[in-house]
Amino acid sequence: MNRLRQLCHASARRAWLAGLLVLLLPGLALAHPHGWIDIRVRLVVDEAGRLEALHQAWRMDPFYSLVLIEELSQTEGGLEAGLDRLGGEIRGNLAPFDYFTEVRVGDDKLSLGEVTEYTVMERDGRVEFVFLLPLAAPRALSEQTLQYQVFDPTYYLEVVHEAEDDTPREEALTVGGELSCTTNILPADPDPERVMEAAQLDMDDEAEPGLGRHFAETGVVTCE
Repeated sequence: MNRLRQLCHASARRAWLAGLLVLLLPGLALAHPHGWIDIRVRLVVDEAGRLEALHQAWRMDPFYSLVLIEELSQTEGGLEAGLDRLGGEIRGNLAPFDYFTEVRVGDDKLSLGEVTEYTVMERDGRVEFVFLLPLAAPRALSEQTLQYQVFDPTYYLEVVHEAEDDTPREEALTVGGELSCTTNILPADPDPERVMEAAQLDMDDEAEPGLGRHFAETGVVTCE
């Protein structure tokens, strides 16, 4: 368990699971990324039509989930207690990086608050981190277009919305409240130079800060 805790606290720039992948998968393909996360996002809107928070659910890839569930099942208190402890470690590692999330309304980048509500669970054989990411201050959405991206800055992990046959699921991006809004998830369209850059990075290389942005999907929400 001590080794697992050390790995979960390792290089936050590579997120909270990179160290474990390095340890367990020495033969993993050399090019970035080395794992992936499937996400769902729900905009939390108050009665005045203002965005208050982004409720996010991150599902770890099946192989990493299998390894993590096996490890945590053997720790004190079993799987449930291990997942609870892991939740705090994940939150702590992501906090300095705004939880890998950028949100804009028009040209304004919105400031984000601190995550205090979160949990980690096992669902259908995969580990899922669920958390509420508040804005620093509510922002009106009426007659506005909001865009967000969720990405690992180093592109060590790929972050994509939950999809079926390469088409994002309807529940991958939803809006709460009474506003009438349209939603869309735009695929990443990286420059070939960025693709080559990522392909040349091996397991131990540090990516250029911000590389992951070029491979990020964009959630778009337009409200009447």
